Amino acid sequence: MSRPTSVDQYIRSAPRETQALLRRIRAAIREGVPEADESLSYGMPFYSCPGDVGIERRLCYFGLQPAGIGLYFRPKDLEPHAEPITQYRSTKSALRFPIDRPIPIAPIQKLVRDANRRHLAGKQAVGQPRR
Repeated sequence: MSRPTSVDQYIRSAPRETQALLRRIRAAIREGVPEADESLSYGMPFYSCPGDVGIERRLCYFGLQPAGIGLYFRPKDLEPHAEPITQYRSTKSALRFPIDRPIPIAPIQKLVRDANRRHLAGKQAVGQPRR
């Protein structure tokens, strides 16, 4: 099977029993930051700040993993939320959601929104115009 070239293809290529969960995570990210650019990076769905380049533009990635579904942020974007996400945190930059439990939509939306706010505040601090 060829590698997916879009997030839609990525989700369709996943096992049928996980596709709805992947769509829910995608929707939570899109609802949290509707203007985020969506692409694939490192073989996973990737969301970034529109029009920006470089590592700082990253908002998050998600992907199907053997232990469930992984959601990846920069560590500085997870730290302010350490307590409410403890049950999902697997590394300093990753959350893991078991496929046999409901996906926590509201916390995902909040994480993405807050990561985007931090990004925009950082741009303003260095004198870049806000969109």
